Amino acid sequence: MGEEVEAQEFSRQDRTRHREKVRRNLDVFARMLREARFDTDDPMTGLEVELNLVDEEGDPALKNAEALAAIADQDFQTELGQFNIEINVPPAKLREGGLTTFEASLRRSLNDAESKSAAVGAHMVMIGILPTLAEGHMSVDSLSANPRYKLLSEQILNARGEDIAIAIDGAERLRATADSIVPEAACTSTQFHVQTSPDQFAAYWNASQAMAAVQVALAANSPYLLGHELWRETRIPLFEQATDTRSEELKAQGVRPRVWFGERWITSVFDLFEENVRYFPALLPVSDEEDPLAVLEAGGTPTLAELRLHNGTIYRWNRPVYDIAGGVPHLRVENRLLAAGPTVADTMANAAFYFGLVRALAESERPLWSQMSFSAAEENFHAASRQGIDAQVYWPGVGQVRATELVLRRLLPMAREGLASWGASGAESDRLLGIIEERCLRGANGAEWFVGRVRAEGQRDRYDALRAALLDYRQRMHTNEPVHTWD
Repeated sequence: MGEEVEAQEFSRQDRTRHREKVRRNLDVFARMLREARFDTDDPMTGLEVELNLVDEEGDPALKNAEALAAIADQDFQTELGQFNIEINVPPAKLREGGLTTFEASLRRSLNDAESKSAAVGAHMVMIGILPTLAEGHMSVDSLSANPRYKLLSEQILNARGEDIAIAIDGAERLRATADSIVPEAACTSTQFHVQTSPDQFAAYWNASQAMAAVQVALAANSPYLLGHELWRETRIPLFEQATDTRSEELKAQGVRPRVWFGERWITSVFDLFEENVRYFPALLPVSDEEDPLAVLEAGGTPTLAELRLHNGTIYRWNRPVYDIAGGVPHLRVENRLLAAGPTVADTMANAAFYFGLVRALAESERPLWSQMSFSAAEENFHAASRQGIDAQVYWPGVGQVRATELVLRRLLPMAREGLASWGASGAESDRLLGIIEERCLRGANGAEWFVGRVRAEGQRDRYDALRAALLDYRQRMHTNEPVHTWD
């Protein structure tokens, strides 16, 4: 969720000063892009996974502070809800066995953390939305203790001027309200990071947008919310609604939402940061003492703290990231549209597919985004979120096609080529992309398994059925057998 922020109130002067500082940051960022001051020699990739905490019965365990104290590992961090934590896996280079390194590190860390957090009554589950969440968990009392989260919730609610309304029509119909942004905490994701040069950033971001629908179709894992079966990837509409600062009147005027697919292909990373500054008022107008221009002219690397904080409160599904490592700035695409889980093996298969295909598309001689409209990519994305593995999408040169057929015939070979370009081993590619292939052949992913498992409970009370399915899911998750092999 970004940098920690102290609890405070903001004056009109704070907002004016912050706006001026953000714009100064943006000017300095533009100069840095012109002067090529970025680390581009040997790109890294990264991985983050958000987790849910449950008790022995499968109900939410609001114990992330106790769990983190027991785990005592700096790679694990707090998240928005008390039933969430996050693990940041150290970055790696794919040509140095990065996929295998990620997988081994993630499994080792999760196994160790589970054994420690279980002692305080909190078990970890990798799933996009915890299906046993009930309306009683949607209050401000479920927010984590970090002042940033309460402050962010207050700012969003103040901007809206009314409670958050959740309205999702899927297999069933849900209408609910919340007096905080806790519904956002229901959305736990896997985030892939790919470092790129300023010159290549636009291609990697455009490619990530173009392939987003296929990713979601293959990996959907959020079919239930508040006891209702909704979209196969319900995280998408839930997150869009849970952080919406717009009243109905502002929506009608065409004001842009803070959870945003975007509205156009880009030509530069600057386009995205500039849009963020131009379109969105600050939610957390905290100003730093740094003079970014003075730091730059003295030969240093400015933190651009205000620009980064502002960027962190605009939730693009593929987000641009400016960061500093070892005193050197770099740029990353943060691909943040997939649910967590079901297993580490499934997560790494999703990573291999993303890293391979995004490189193949980004470095194609004829860019995919020159052959399809941006609105088609967005329509694909929401169709895949609704329908999951059964989704039909539009693809240039093919037309409307089932996502799984598109993957089998066209995209898996491209992903293999992309992984080879990264320097990943053939054995890694074959094993992980083989999981994607089997999902397509069997029409099986996390959402399909969970819906089938709940329906198998027959006429049992819905929450009892969800608990039974979740406990079964958690047990299978620990086997690390990919979800397509689950009966």
